[in-house]
Amino acid sequence: MTVVATAFVLTGCSKVEAEEHTSVAVEPDPVLGMVGTITPEQVRRGADLITQGKVYQLGIVTGPQTPAWGNRKFEMQVFDLGEFGSNKLTGHDDRVITHIGIGSQIDGFGHIGLDSVYYGGFTGDQVFAADGLKMHGAHNIPPIATRGVVIDMAMHFESAVLEPLTSYGADDIRAAAAAQNVEIRPGDVVLLHTGWLSRIDEAETFGTRQPGINLDGARYLANLGVVAVGSDTPGLESDAPTADGAAFPVHGYLLAEKGIHILENMNTAELVADNANEFFFVLGTPRLEGSVQAIINPLAIR
Repeated sequence: MTVVATAFVLTGCSKVEAEEHTSVAVEPDPVLGMVGTITPEQVRRGADLITQGKVYQLGIVTGPQTPAWGNRKFEMQVFDLGEFGSNKLTGHDDRVITHIGIGSQIDGFGHIGLDSVYYGGFTGDQVFAADGLKMHGAHNIPPIATRGVVIDMAMHFESAVLEPLTSYGADDIRAAAAAQNVEIRPGDVVLLHTGWLSRIDEAETFGTRQPGINLDGARYLANLGVVAVGSDTPGLESDAPTADGAAFPVHGYLLAEKGIHILENMNTAELVADNANEFFFVLGTPRLEGSVQAIINPLAIR
């Protein structure tokens, strides 16, 4: 997530509307959320989208210069192991000292709660421990293998890169998907392309003035039964301040209320350039016990 901007600029903003009363056929798993509802049939349908055998890496490289929220930092240490045996074998070892929420990442359900209540109704006391979460550790996120779609929000707003603090909602997402002839279905991973990742070298702007989805758009996607929502921005939702002063309302809604994972800093540019609107999305989350988030490199295969 990124720091909330103090200035209010809203370019191409959708008016936040009442939540649509679209019924989702399946209820989220009480612990695993929507990812826990992916069926073998949905996996097979996703795999059937592979016709070219082309693989796209959706993760960016994480390093000490990667823009990060707050005081998050990354440090890599490499050690010379010396020389062993008659064959003079040499080698190296490494150690990473890092906050995990840097670069391309997935947010676990222990990341965000509302009034100290986390997804599934678990309280902060049930979730938090200083040496690793007691509940909702990201190591428990099941493998995600399902249909993925990319929705080109930049094209919808007739721009290569959305303007800072742009906010978009249900009507914008619906129109953008229709223009691409893409149907968003239950079980999908939805990636929203804004072009913002092209501004990653502008660390201050990149991290505090990002465009993104608003609560209206998040409700729309949740009601369609998606399992994860991601973007090529560091925090998915717009940094434009909300009228009611809510902090990161999209994070609170998707993670704490709906059990839908958030994917950040997804490299969607190549998918958009290839008109790869739908694909097989595959992610196995690193199994670091008790972690809140995970640095990831999911694959899109078509």
